[in-house]
Amino acid sequence: MRIHIATDHAGLEFSTQLQHHLAEQGHDVVDHGPIEYDPLDDYPAFCIRAAQAVVRDQAAGIETLGVVFGGSGNGEQIAANKVRGVRAALVWSIATAELAREHNDANVISIGARQHTVDEAIAFIDRFIATPFSGEERHARRIAQLAAFEHDGSLLPDPRAAVPAPAGGESVDAMDPEAG
Repeated sequence: MRIHIATDHAGLEFSTQLQHHLAEQGHDVVDHGPIEYDPLDDYPAFCIRAAQAVVRDQAAGIETLGVVFGGSGNGEQIAANKVRGVRAALVWSIATAELAREHNDANVISIGARQHTVDEAIAFIDRFIATPFSGEERHARRIAQLAAFEHDGSLLPDPRAAVPAPAGGESVDAMDPEAG
């Protein structure tokens, strides 16, 4: 499997060790930076490039996933999720790594390099890679809703949009701050 990986200065040493682990496992690892330690570098471009590569490879039929790192993993997850077609999950345990794939069909995970040991991160990544998407209808339906919103902004109807009126009155639009 091809694994796209990216970080900033906070996860550079971490990333290097993880790349070696993934390569030893037989994965084709593509590093999206940085090249050297710079305490002032910024994660968005690195993580967005890795996320774009995951989407591009998947569209080409290449089995691929992504892993992004930073101090907490939060910003890196946000950056990756800005790419259309990416479902990036912040992973902090074996269970969240597994559920990210099984329920959410996540194609990128984010890990806080300052929050976990290298061994923990390896365990999270290995579980993420090994876990298939369940394909269960409820999960597929939810992922399709996310994709629809990402594509054209569509959402399911808001069940609170029209609140029944009190006895004898007109209906109240719950979305209208001036109503009722």
